[in-house]
Amino acid sequence: MSKSSIESREATDLDFGRYLLMVKRQWLPATSVFIATVILSAIATNFMKPSYEAEGKLLFKLPSFQVLGSNLLTGGSEGGSGELKPLVSTQNPINTEIEIIYSPAVLQQTINRLKLKNKNKKGELVKVKDLEKAITIKVIGGTDVVKIAYQSPNPKEAAAVVNTVMKLYVENNILTTRGEAEATYKFMARQLPQVQSAVHLTEVALRKFKQENNIVDLTEETRSTVAIMGNLDNEINNVQAQLEDINAQTNALRQKIDLDSQQAIAVSSLNNSPAVQGILTQLQDIDRQLAVERSRYFDDNPVITSLEAKKANLNNLLQTQIQETIGDSTQVPEGQLQIGAIRQQLIQSFLQAEVQRFGLSKKLASLYNSRTEVKRRAKIIPMLVQNQRDLERKVEVAQSTYETILKKAQELQVAQNKNTAIARIISQAEIPKKPLVTKKIIVVLLGVLLGAFFASTTIILMEMRDRTVKTIQEVRDIFKYTFLGIVPSPQKKAKNRNQQKEEPVEEIIVRDAPYSLESEMYRMIQANLRLLSSDKLLNTIVVTSTVAKEGKSTVTANLSAVLAQLGYRVLLVDADMRIPSQNHLWQVNSIVGLSEVLVSQAEFKVAVCTVMDNLDILTAGIRPPNPLALLNSQRMESLITEFSAQYDFVIIEAPPLLVGADALTLSKMTDGMLLVANPDVLDLKSAISAQEILNNSKCNVLGLLVNSSSDQDKPKNNYLYNFEDSLKNQALNNPFLSIWEKIK
Repeated sequence: MSKSSIESREATDLDFGRYLLMVKRQWLPATSVFIATVILSAIATNFMKPSYEAEGKLLFKLPSFQVLGSNLLTGGSEGGSGELKPLVSTQNPINTEIEIIYSPAVLQQTINRLKLKNKNKKGELVKVKDLEKAITIKVIGGTDVVKIAYQSPNPKEAAAVVNTVMKLYVENNILTTRGEAEATYKFMARQLPQVQSAVHLTEVALRKFKQENNIVDLTEETRSTVAIMGNLDNEINNVQAQLEDINAQTNALRQKIDLDSQQAIAVSSLNNSPAVQGILTQLQDIDRQLAVERSRYFDDNPVITSLEAKKANLNNLLQTQIQETIGDSTQVPEGQLQIGAIRQQLIQSFLQAEVQRFGLSKKLASLYNSRTEVKRRAKIIPMLVQNQRDLERKVEVAQSTYETILKKAQELQVAQNKNTAIARIISQAEIPKKPLVTKKIIVVLLGVLLGAFFASTTIILMEMRDRTVKTIQEVRDIFKYTFLGIVPSPQKKAKNRNQQKEEPVEEIIVRDAPYSLESEMYRMIQANLRLLSSDKLLNTIVVTSTVAKEGKSTVTANLSAVLAQLGYRVLLVDADMRIPSQNHLWQVNSIVGLSEVLVSQAEFKVAVCTVMDNLDILTAGIRPPNPLALLNSQRMESLITEFSAQYDFVIIEAPPLLVGADALTLSKMTDGMLLVANPDVLDLKSAISAQEILNNSKCNVLGLLVNSSSDQDKPKNNYLYNFEDSLKNQALNNPFLSIWEKIK
């Protein structure tokens, strides 16, 4: 748990406890105010006129047809669900119908039909707002039933108002439904031709789209396109393989014949031409004749000249024949005009391979073109599918809208003649026989609440007027010094049967009742006091209070006795020369005391007396005319120095702070001041004045000790009570303690 949460919880507990204390102090006037308020409210109920309440019930349930609502868009699928559905999902639709019942139209018709009169203004009809306030409409939890109630001094009028309101609401609902059905039917009748035309246009658009894109079945076309592309790829691969083989053969034959395809065709054509071959044969014959004749004649011989002329003519004829056979574009080597059968066969094979290569190339190009066309079609198929779906969706929407409107138009024709409302009366209002007592109970409860409020206000006002300090916490909040502990005043002894008065209270509780809770608290206080300073032992301490009768004398005596019981040598000095009390507490003579020692009329050894082991007391002595002059002297300061040297502790009781400056003067000569406060005696003004005096004087206040006799301020520590009981038991069982008690 965090520190802040602990503090907040403590603050809550403190405030609640403080309020309980306030109630405890002011319970008598608060109770009187509370009882008087409740009695007045009870008396007021006798002057109230009797009121009668009539109630009826309506059941809300959808009929088989609803003119307006979501079922117009869903084809009436929710029309017979039997549940009202709101426009906003987070709202209850019955609340909307309740507002319709509260509408001025329904209420005004009720007023006019029943001639409801205003009770305060005779002759005038009731206002719509007044009737609306008088009618109570609420939903019965977990159901679709609404209860309508109306209160009136006239029981017949109460029942008549409820029944009339329910009847008028049902009638208005039927009329509204009919009117809405008629208006909606007229609207839908105008929309039917337009919707039908939209259906036709969407169907035409879909058909035109299929015709323009040659679509029969895109799903089947998609599957077949994939198969066709696979077959084309396989065939392309086969043709490419065949083409590579033919190319290899063609290259090999080309290297052997050393001709390209055109030359090979020309050579083949010339070798297969009879005219060319005939001329070549004649040239060969002339060449042989020239060879023979040259061996016989010179070159200018007419025979040789004639043969040369024939050869030239034959060569010209050969060139002419070659041009006619193969044309001028192809040049044929001279050695290729006549070739052998083997070379001719090679040329034929080469030409056949070229033909096959050309055919395969054409086929491959055709396959590539086909695949390109198929791929193009495959790319546009998704777009065609999307466009076709969009068109089909438009057709479906148009058809669905047309069917829905057509069906609703038919339903509306039926609805115009129906008399069914969304609510029906399941319980008519009966004339009440007994008046209501609820208002009287409410008035009494209101009186109780007002009584509690007035009682609390009385407590607060009286507490504000009371300026006394009431609790220990208030004391701590005002002084804000180190809190040393609480000294609960000893309880008064109970009366005996034979005694009329209470026995006197023990003043020096530490001496007279060492095993009591109060004695243990004084031991705790002296322990806390010794722990205030870790580096310096507190030796001289002044004990004072704010005002008189706060118990500082008793605290001083008991604190001194506790220190003496612990084995310290203690000197108790009664410096309250104005109203001394230590001589009465210890029952010693006060003829010679501090005042005589200060004026050197008596020695300290003569004035001091021993009241118990380790405890000496120096009484105040005879009251001087000016006690402050004696205390604020060099002689008093030297005496305190002497006392502190002789004793372990010097406890000095000083007058209250608001009585004189004695306590402030003595605190300057000692180690510090111990402030005693009693919330039963101290008032707020005195406490604030004392706090200002201490702040201005800047004296060393060792701590705050609270002396209280209030029950709420006493410590509720079971451990301390158990500790007290165990000490008593030990005393009873310890023989040495028993002997010591007898000696004492």
